Amino acid sequence: MTNKKNRISLSVIVLAVLVLISVLLPLPYYIETPGSAENINEYVRVDNRENTHPGAYYLTTVAIQRGTPLSLAMAKFLPFREIISKEELMGESDDQDYERISQYEMDSSENMAKKVAFDLAKKKYSFQFQGVYVMGVMKDSSFYNQLATGDIVYQIDNFKPQSSKEFIDYIKAKKVKDQITVHYKRDGQTNQVSGPLILLGEPKRPGIGITLADKTQIKTKEQVDFLTEEIGGPSGGLMFTLELYEILSGEDLRQGRQVAGTGTIEEDGKVGSIGGIDKKIVAADKAGASIFFAPSEPINPELKKMYPDLLTNYEEAKRAGKKIKTKMKIVPVSNIQEAMDYLKESK
Repeated sequence: MTNKKNRISLSVIVLAVLVLISVLLPLPYYIETPGSAENINEYVRVDNRENTHPGAYYLTTVAIQRGTPLSLAMAKFLPFREIISKEELMGESDDQDYERISQYEMDSSENMAKKVAFDLAKKKYSFQFQGVYVMGVMKDSSFYNQLATGDIVYQIDNFKPQSSKEFIDYIKAKKVKDQITVHYKRDGQTNQVSGPLILLGEPKRPGIGITLADKTQIKTKEQVDFLTEEIGGPSGGLMFTLELYEILSGEDLRQGRQVAGTGTIEEDGKVGSIGGIDKKIVAADKAGASIFFAPSEPINPELKKMYPDLLTNYEEAKRAGKKIKTKMKIVPVSNIQEAMDYLKESK
């Protein structure tokens, strides 16, 4: 009798352990799910003023959670769930570097939104190039373990580039194994490090061996605040621009409507593609949006040839909208002016 009870107790313990493992054990996979639609009015201020026009612009998000055996199994049977590997999500970055890059993308998105909105509102600003933002360092780079993700390179030798193109051109004019001195900022402190250039390809050329992006700043007389500490990524550019433009100009484009959307914004006003738009459609529909702006940027022909089933953001958004039978009007936009024109003409 005692042995039987012991066997039952052991079975219960084993079962409990297996259940805990299935629920708690993190695996190197992530699950993308529909996130939220956030009222941008809560995040943007100009001289401590907010947009007082009726209606709302919504910033749509994708939620990402670490996969466990149970959640991964469930995700295979639930709609609008996508399982991605850690490598697909982060590349070679660790968690900390991934967060840094995500924050840089958000900061850059806000910065470009400022520039475009101030241009549209015909307001003055100054544009400053602060340096080259280090997105990653190759393992065979002479500067591996010296430069790091988040560093801002502002000078090479005695040359101070005013764009990433000038930075690249300066390096291209040199030879492999040439010694260079990199001046950079990290956490507000200036540093420098020296080392030889390596051979990069294709095409074959000398290089430092870093992934880079422009680090710029828009300075304005008005105090512009983005209260987005908990949000990352570049996809809020379009909607930030619309919200900021309304505050600056006083023009009421949305006319009481609930307007959601997504897309990066470039300094010329072009709207770029993003990931997870099907999940953002679900989030916007749940929030009660009546309009959704979707990037219509065409797919590169070579990429389309390799992946013939690849859809544009707009096509993917339309497919998701049909699947959930949304009443939202899904509107394709390639630039900020198209979004503004639609709002004006559809009042």
